[in-house]
Amino acid sequence: MKKSLKKSLVLILVAAAAIGGGAWVYRDQAAKSPEQRYKIQAVEKGDLTQTVSANGTLNPTIVVQVGTQVSGTVKKLYVDFNSKVEAGQKLVELDDAVLSAVAKQSAASVVSAAASLDLTTANEARMKSLLAQEYVSKQEYDQALQAKKAAQAALALARAQNERDRVNLDYAVIRSPVSGVVVDRVVDVGQTVAASFQTPTLIKIAQDLSKMQIDSAFAEADVGNIKVGQKVRFSVDAFPNRSFQGEVKQIRLNATNQQNVVTYDVVVAVDNPEQILLPGMTAYVNIGVARRQDVLLVPNAALRFKPADAAAANGAKAAEKSAGANGPGGAGGQAGMGGMGGGKGPGKKRDTASGTVYVLAGGEIKPVSVQLGITDNRSTEVVGGDLKPGDRVVTGDNVAVKAPSSVGMRMF
Repeated sequence: MKKSLKKSLVLILVAAAAIGGGAWVYRDQAAKSPEQRYKIQAVEKGDLTQTVSANGTLNPTIVVQVGTQVSGTVKKLYVDFNSKVEAGQKLVELDDAVLSAVAKQSAASVVSAAASLDLTTANEARMKSLLAQEYVSKQEYDQALQAKKAAQAALALARAQNERDRVNLDYAVIRSPVSGVVVDRVVDVGQTVAASFQTPTLIKIAQDLSKMQIDSAFAEADVGNIKVGQKVRFSVDAFPNRSFQGEVKQIRLNATNQQNVVTYDVVVAVDNPEQILLPGMTAYVNIGVARRQDVLLVPNAALRFKPADAAAANGAKAAEKSAGANGPGGAGGQAGMGGMGGGKGPGKKRDTASGTVYVLAGGEIKPVSVQLGITDNRSTEVVGGDLKPGDRVVTGDNVAVKAPSSVGMRMF
């Protein structure tokens, strides 16, 4: 019993000390003027641009992957990384010993087939003469004629096979199909490449690095505001103090779903006349989707602000009632842009196009309900409400203030 009583007395003393300390802080802060307690900023008019952002990768507009149609060992390399090449220029040469031998073999087959054709042709001519003199039957002549036609077909087949083998021999020397810059080389001298079911890539050539594109992934919530032709600003880590421009070229319809997050590939066309933007660089893309001129602007910090004590928010309940918000879901109970309740009770969905700011007037701060438009994440457009240019809004506390009601203790 004594131990329980002692524990209760200790808890009561601690609670009394906490309440007394909170009351002292409250009275100390209440004694200060609003200019000393809060950060104040005047509401002004200006221009505002709403943007959507995403990360992307710089890529050449056209990249040609040069491969090989025949198998073999790399014998010579004529280009390397960053080499400038012209269309038809030699890139890689494979060992052609086997291909050359096959071509010679098929050429010999052509000669043999031609000799067989000569023999069958002469035999057919003799049989035709003998048939006219009735020394051979019609059947024997037909057999000679059939042998001649078969020899003609065999010669055509041998020539086709020889043509194929000569083309394969030519494929041992791989040439550039376009003019451009080598951006990747995946083979070395002595490496064996095998062309079976698919052509192996040996070299990648960017056709024109003065024209590039950014492949960026935008969330489905933002892609609805993006249109082809919109201007784009982006930056890269290589030049942190420089901003580059581009234009939306394409919004690809093949969505990507990763962990239930849906994104769309937005292709941005970029001019790179100085060729300082390199393939593979990470681009931080910003697309302006809406613009307003000469509109009333309120800092976003003012929309997030909520008084730390109830005494500082004189008339807050009256403002909440007039705004149609009751209880803790009203204008004073929400710190963000969706601070004003949109329904008759706390169970209603809040209207994210409205909010509450606290205006300094008559030596005290008062809540003012506003209707909001677009935002650039620093300032927000005010499209309705009682806020006027020149009004001084509260954007934050100069000193951390804790009301007595914020200090609590669990009682056992």
